[in-house]
Amino acid sequence: MTKRNPLDSRLLCGALGVAGLFCVLEAAGRTGLIDPLAFPLISTVLARAAALVVDGEFLSDVVSTLGAWATGLLITVVIAVPLGFLLGTLPRVESALRPIVEFLRPIPSIALIPLALAVFSDRFDMKVTLVVYAATWPILINTMYGLKDVDPLAKETLRSFGFGKPAVLWRVSLPSTAPFIATGVRLASAIALIVAISTELLGGGADGIGSYVLESAGGVDATEYVIAAAMWAGVIGLVTNGLFVSAERRLFRWHTARTEVV
Repeated sequence: MTKRNPLDSRLLCGALGVAGLFCVLEAAGRTGLIDPLAFPLISTVLARAAALVVDGEFLSDVVSTLGAWATGLLITVVIAVPLGFLLGTLPRVESALRPIVEFLRPIPSIALIPLALAVFSDRFDMKVTLVVYAATWPILINTMYGLKDVDPLAKETLRSFGFGKPAVLWRVSLPSTAPFIATGVRLASAIALIVAISTELLGGGADGIGSYVLESAGGVDATEYVIAAAMWAGVIGLVTNGLFVSAERRLFRWHTARTEVV
């Protein structure tokens, strides 16, 4: 008897849940429980969403948003991971910089859009900068906490064989912290997408999913196009998160197994 993959079961349950929600919304619109003028029929929205797949303007906007998302996320990893190791391995540096981190971390990146508009003339640079700011914190914090989870016995064993701090960091701390870093990157990817689209909506610009939504809001059948574009933004977020989860499971099976046992 073949064992069913838990991931396949979750995907099936999720698909059934989404289909059920769509059926309820469609029925509510057809029966008048929801005013179609305020919220279009879900079948109409899905038709608009399907039409956007072959809309060159929308696809160009998607590419622009994903470009800012990917660029910002890559820069964030390059900055936040080494900084997390620095703070996590040098207590005095952490004590000096921790108040700055705790002061900046709660500030919403969206609140910085007016400042970014005054500083950056290029909208792409503005999006990338705000993405980096918002996405830094989950990667930084996860890296720091991952270092604290490293088995001290493994480090002491390596030191007893004459290995120095760089070797211990490379051979023990980095592999042990990698799953935490991956989780931080996955969380940061969702934040980065939200910030990129929000910046396009509030900061202006000629391209991006947010700009498309803003332009569609003033046109014919505005609600249908706005909801359809928002749905595609959700799909992109769902797909990217799924890819990161799949990569984590493949790369860090030992960590997943240990977590399940614990």
